[in-house]
Amino acid sequence: MRDLPALLPEGLDPPAELPPEIFQAALHTFLDRRRLDMRSLATELGIGRATLYRRTGSRDQLLGHVLWYLTRRNLDRAARAGEGRSGAERVLTVIEAFLQSVVEQPSLRHFLENEPEAALRILTGKHGVVQPGAIAHLERLLRQEVEAGAFTPRLDVRTLAFVIVRIGEGFLYADVIADGEPDVGQAMEVIRQLVED
Repeated sequence: MRDLPALLPEGLDPPAELPPEIFQAALHTFLDRRRLDMRSLATELGIGRATLYRRTGSRDQLLGHVLWYLTRRNLDRAARAGEGRSGAERVLTVIEAFLQSVVEQPSLRHFLENEPEAALRILTGKHGVVQPGAIAHLERLLRQEVEAGAFTPRLDVRTLAFVIVRIGEGFLYADVIADGEPDVGQAMEVIRQLVED
């Protein structure tokens, strides 16, 4: 078995840089499929809006922390789905489990439907935490398989991780990006072409 904790050195805990009560309130708002409004959140917490911004940064930054927390948990579950497998089989199992978990997350689908521009900016922006974190996780997974002698990538590992994440985003958020429907099966067909011998 490969070292699962090494795939997510950040761990699964809430972000340490945010006050726990603020993060929990933002997380519950998101999971309840309510719009995260900074004025309402400040009122709920009994603090001023300026104080909230000072402690969390912008709304996008706070949502980024919430989404990265949920993403880390999905990545961990996906990595566990790959236990007992190796090489391309492990990589593909983990990717498919992750993509499926994203499609099945009601709060995320709600966010994408109601705030598509903000959702794409936060989820796929290179200056955010979600996309770079997902790429780094996949790169570590690929490296584990390469170092175990179970996988020989056709591209360098960093490029392969980036391309796979971008393909996944394209199919996961197809309803927002291209007026299509999220399609894990189609994403996996394309990704298999990159990963399998």
